[in-house]
Amino acid sequence: MAADLSKYRNIGIFAHVDAGKTTTTERILKLTGKIHKSGETHDGESTMDFMDQEAERGITIQSAATTCEWKGYRLNVIDTPGHVDFTIEVYRSLKVLDGGVGVFCGSGGVEPQSETNWRYANDSEVSRLIYVNKLDRMGADFFRVVKQVEDVLAATPLVMVLPIGTEDEFKGVVDLLTRKAWYWPDEKDAENYSIEEPPAEMADQIEEWREKLIETAVEQDDDLMEKYLDGEEPAIDDLKKCIRKGTLNLAFFPTYCGSSFKNKGLQLMLDAVVDYLPDPTEVDPQPEVDLDGNETGKVATVTPDAPLRALAFKIMDDRFGALTFIRVYSGVMKKGDTVLNTFTGKTERIGRMVEMHADDRNEIDSAQAGDIIAVIGMKDVQTGHTLCDPKNPATLEPMVFPDPVISIAIAPKDKGAAEKLGIALGKMIKEDPSFRVETDQDSGETIMKGMGELHLDIKVDILRRTHGVDVIVGEPQVAYRETITQRVEDSYTHKKQSGGSGQFGKIDYIIEPGEPGSGYVFESTVTGGTVPREFWPAVESGFKKMMDRGVLAGYPCLDFKVTLYDGSFHAVDSSAIAFELAAMAAYRQSMPKAGPQLMEPIMKVDVFTPEDHVGDVIGDLNRRRGMIKSQDAGATGVRIKADVPLSEMFGYIGSLRTMTSGRGQFSMEFLQYNPCPRNVSEEVIKAAKERAEEAKK
Repeated sequence: MAADLSKYRNIGIFAHVDAGKTTTTERILKLTGKIHKSGETHDGESTMDFMDQEAERGITIQSAATTCEWKGYRLNVIDTPGHVDFTIEVYRSLKVLDGGVGVFCGSGGVEPQSETNWRYANDSEVSRLIYVNKLDRMGADFFRVVKQVEDVLAATPLVMVLPIGTEDEFKGVVDLLTRKAWYWPDEKDAENYSIEEPPAEMADQIEEWREKLIETAVEQDDDLMEKYLDGEEPAIDDLKKCIRKGTLNLAFFPTYCGSSFKNKGLQLMLDAVVDYLPDPTEVDPQPEVDLDGNETGKVATVTPDAPLRALAFKIMDDRFGALTFIRVYSGVMKKGDTVLNTFTGKTERIGRMVEMHADDRNEIDSAQAGDIIAVIGMKDVQTGHTLCDPKNPATLEPMVFPDPVISIAIAPKDKGAAEKLGIALGKMIKEDPSFRVETDQDSGETIMKGMGELHLDIKVDILRRTHGVDVIVGEPQVAYRETITQRVEDSYTHKKQSGGSGQFGKIDYIIEPGEPGSGYVFESTVTGGTVPREFWPAVESGFKKMMDRGVLAGYPCLDFKVTLYDGSFHAVDSSAIAFELAAMAAYRQSMPKAGPQLMEPIMKVDVFTPEDHVGDVIGDLNRRRGMIKSQDAGATGVRIKADVPLSEMFGYIGSLRTMTSGRGQFSMEFLQYNPCPRNVSEEVIKAAKERAEEAKK
């Protein structure tokens, strides 16, 4: 039997670090009857944060998905991290949500990270409520935060409740629609509350804010607006329809307040989730693309009657095995079904399916459009893969993950840990698509690559703690490349005679710089069979095997073309291997003559700073060899775009925070490789030689 999708709400809770997002999620679960004793994050006991790192650092690193019920509605709640290096988690959560709750701290207000998350949510067109938390804290001021939402986020908050008292005196809230006051006398018990007449001294304030509320809401309905202008007050049900409509089309954001820690104000926010946030059918459906990534013009309509379309949005390893979190967009997924993964082209059988409750689970037999569930034990599914009906394949627009830009070398402390390290890294790569691992051919070192310094810090922490592998960590490294600048014509003969059949191969070739981005190109113009056709691939492969080792500092070589134009062979002694060895030696012989040059990665850096610090930020980027591309003044500050070499960006977040009193923030992604200035080049080559010497010892 198909569930009623209008009774579903898929919501995310996102906020700045320390706004009380996890405590809020906890309290929601408790109110909806899912947890009997709620844990406190600051005691390291919350139910949603079940990784050691989370309990210890008090931050949410992984987003966990949980299902609960409120007044007959089914809420799928996704708790997301707030820290800048984990925005990939926020981004992937937003992809599968229909609505969100932005939590702000009553005293801290709108912090830089909230801006990033808010911007992501705007890009994803997610409807949101605002919940101003921690009104019991020193310095909390609901109206100041409302003003910040207008000024800093350039958003329209629609104030729905007013606080009664602040700081220690915070007792409850007034619901502006009904003009009733809700009081929570017992801080430990959210379910013990009374609804009374509001304090008399708040009467004027209540009328003032209620009028603002109605004026903003009726803009969504011309008839109601006319009646209102003629002095007729709309009925509460009509007002609610308007608020719902405006929330869905992002005209405004219903704004609530409370103290999650003290169990005050949550019921009204939960009612608002049900009243104003969209159900899965009210959100623009996901566009489908064909296997080549072109849009087909079809969309995955949210209905159980369509073919199956589901997106894997998170992979987690826990004590029960590998969990794949899946949002079902259309159709039905049953236990025992065979589904197609359009990314790998392989089918997988759905074994056990579970509904998650933070660290617990309920086994289920089927899921349908609108559900968020986890499947246990999928083999080749990764974040962003689409699972669909094998008879009717299509891909949902996949998530795009940036390439990592920073790397560190790690080595196990002892030989016994090497195998454990491999297994642990394998699991971690599956869980986080922005994290990569490779092995350095020369030194045999394991290189971890990620999005930023904190990102890799946490990875090392997870290795040590979750997987029990102790590692030695090197300095952060930049991924340099090499290329050539001159054309060289050369010849090389490989011959080896030592009893029995020998080896012989002679090649005449040209090596020249290629177009930027062309990689390695090989062409043979040999005529008359001086190098038989069957040996051409061996020559191509010989050069290709060498291109990962540049002649300057051992970095991979980019963008060059090799043309084989002549040579000679021996009827008995020539073989593919002889020609491959000839090409490998030819590379070593000719590349140093071709004007080799070191290339460095240039990052597209996007810095956001309050206006009063623009000069400092630009001066600092110039000192870092940055090219300023543009600056745009917005409602909340200035965005500066610049192209800056990655090697100059280490520790940047610290400098930026210092320059902007903690309000600046930045993001960066890889742009292209550019030639290194000579002084930088010399340093890098010197360091590479020293590393090679070390490796020899």
